[in-house]
Amino acid sequence: MLLDGQVAADVERAAALLAGGELVAFPTETVYGLGARADDDRAVSKIFSAKGRPANHPLIVHVAEPVDAARFASNLPPVAQRLIDTFWPGPLTVIVPRTEGIAAAAAGGQNSIGLRCPAHPVAQALLRAARAQGVTGVAGPSANRFGRVSPTQAAHVLSEFDDSIAVLDGGACSVGIESSIVDCSRGHPVLLRPGVLTRARIEAAAGEPLLEPDAQAPRAPGTLAAHYAPKARLRLMSTPMLVTALQMLAQESLSLAVYSRSLALNVAPKVRHRRMPAQPEQAAHELFTVLRELDAEGVQLIWVETPPPGPEWDGVRDRLQRAAAV
Repeated sequence: MLLDGQVAADVERAAALLAGGELVAFPTETVYGLGARADDDRAVSKIFSAKGRPANHPLIVHVAEPVDAARFASNLPPVAQRLIDTFWPGPLTVIVPRTEGIAAAAAGGQNSIGLRCPAHPVAQALLRAARAQGVTGVAGPSANRFGRVSPTQAAHVLSEFDDSIAVLDGGACSVGIESSIVDCSRGHPVLLRPGVLTRARIEAAAGEPLLEPDAQAPRAPGTLAAHYAPKARLRLMSTPMLVTALQMLAQESLSLAVYSRSLALNVAPKVRHRRMPAQPEQAAHELFTVLRELDAEGVQLIWVETPPPGPEWDGVRDRLQRAAAV
């Protein structure tokens, strides 16, 4: 994809900021990231400060192409290489052993590191332009305050931070939730965070089953029990529970929104109602935008119908469960 002249100029300016140790918010196909050059611990510390993020909570390093992973990985286990060959560029992060002496801050002090090659054309252009200025990889968590709803539009980022952080506008993110994370650093692949890629697709590429996380799993982004939370209090409900709750609501004066798939719900006119798409990819695409829009409308409660069972809904279900845990 060719970038128009203004976007190309913005990319060059953003790359120069990264090379100089400054922060830049940039689009990926999943969500917008808040980036700093990964090889500069002082620059990376600005991410933690801006987000209010604990310094031991690791970041993902974004690279322009797979060959750039070699600078940050002391080795690429065969299973990681198979996943990279299949899914990069795309919404998959692999955790691999980290090269000693580089990106310690981005790794949250661990001896492993998460790497991803994003598919968004603006992200690709930025990473290549930054590499031309000596920046091999860009550390980039979601561009929002720690623990809150991830941004999927440039306007979302601007609502989170002041004008001191440059925002590279690449339009709305196509995927809408963060990447799947697979730990490949300990012999067998472990799924630490689901995304839009199903377990079956990842296992097929890995050539072996994905194990469940254990106590020795490395810390990874977005895996805290409470995360992705809107300002409103979010609650997940089964369909029968949601029906009952709406029946009991009667004429109570509540600033309430409902986000559901079921067509048979009797939602009172005073209750804001958003229809959840029937397809998981569409639900993932709009999820964070819907939560932000409901926050902007001033609701205090968001009742969400629990997504249906099945691995294709794992990513959406994961984000909602963590949002409801706050």
